Amino acid sequence: MSAPLGPDGASRLALSTRAARTLATTTKTPPQMREITPRHLLRVLPWIDVQGGVYRVNRRLTYTPGDGRVTFVSTGAEVRVIPAELCELPSLHGYADADVLAALADRFVQHELEPDEPVPAGQVVLVAHGKIACVGVGEYGGETLLRVVADGDHLGDLTGPAAAPAKALTRCIVLVLERPVVEELTERSGSLREQLNRPAAGRPVNRYGEAEIALAAGHVGEATLPGTFVDYELGPREYELSVAQTILRVHSRVADLYNEPMNQTEQQLRLTIEALRERQEHELVNNRDFGLLHNADLKQRIHTRSGPPTPDDLDELLSRRRSSHYFLAHPRAIAAFGRQCTARSLYPDVTEAGGAKVMAWRGVPILPCDKIPVTDRGLTSILVMRTGTEKQGVVGLRRTGLPDEYEPGLSVRFTGIDDKAVISYLVTTYHSAAVLVPDALGVLESVEVG
Repeated sequence: MSAPLGPDGASRLALSTRAARTLATTTKTPPQMREITPRHLLRVLPWIDVQGGVYRVNRRLTYTPGDGRVTFVSTGAEVRVIPAELCELPSLHGYADADVLAALADRFVQHELEPDEPVPAGQVVLVAHGKIACVGVGEYGGETLLRVVADGDHLGDLTGPAAAPAKALTRCIVLVLERPVVEELTERSGSLREQLNRPAAGRPVNRYGEAEIALAAGHVGEATLPGTFVDYELGPREYELSVAQTILRVHSRVADLYNEPMNQTEQQLRLTIEALRERQEHELVNNRDFGLLHNADLKQRIHTRSGPPTPDDLDELLSRRRSSHYFLAHPRAIAAFGRQCTARSLYPDVTEAGGAKVMAWRGVPILPCDKIPVTDRGLTSILVMRTGTEKQGVVGLRRTGLPDEYEPGLSVRFTGIDDKAVISYLVTTYHSAAVLVPDALGVLESVEVG
């Protein structure tokens, strides 16, 4: 009998490796998963155990004027402000005369500006699109940058001084309302005249909008001291725990026969929990109810001075709070910031977070988070936050002590075996996040990463 032939047609003198592998033991890895990210946000947030599923944030009474952003509608190249959105102007806060608001909206004049073109002077300027720099005269006669506004912001009000001088940083569309128009409508409408002449209601407020606590200092002798009390919000915000769930199904035949050397149910559960934690972090960033991107106070939102994130922008972000513990940024935003530092011959600090080396600025770690979205135009946001209840910062919310708890705040509950012999497990986690005071969270918006 002739010897077996090899792949090249020649006779083989020994057992082939392919045949030998049928008798060999294979060394295997556990199932790998590309979706797993560092999830720094879940690690750095202090977690509060919430009993009853609701977390109430009590604050001092705050008088909040209309300081939000204005919304527009467009028909072709024509842009108009939605009349009801004019109530976001402080002087029109709470005003309900729809006819007068519509008349005001019709009187705004649209202007399209090129970069570095000055914004037309007016009593009120609404920014429909683009980025505008408010400029002033410095101490020695030079031009100084006061602030940067963008889509939805406004300059000036119906009462008080006219909008500050400004110039376009990008191509812009603005709507301008002239002072004579405001005076004309005020004369014609008694309700508008009453609204604009109405004195500020309530107690005196401090510079944060909170009801002031009357104090006396620097007096001598037997001066009469003021009486005071600390008023609370009558309707404090309550955060309800959100839920992320799935049903894990494992066939009983798989669980019975294929559990060596790795437990199939455990591996299925491990990967499911990883996906659930990824979704949890996504919700903490993007959920419109409690996500950090949507819960930053409007006064804590700023825009980049030029486009890419620069050291100046991050310094401005840090200066708006008494302390900051972490930046949170998309990896592309971190790379863009690194390029700006390199262009200026600056070398950011490096620190350790979660066992990995990360960039830091002014001693504050910049943590990567790919859950922060990047738009098709290459725009994203950078978050900065202070954490912990002691610092009146941002906290994570969860419920521990759940039935069949597998990890803190996560339960795996056996739900039965169906008539196809499939075992089911309900995997559940409850979570939310709360911002205790407005300056605990800030956002740098319109960050260009291209």
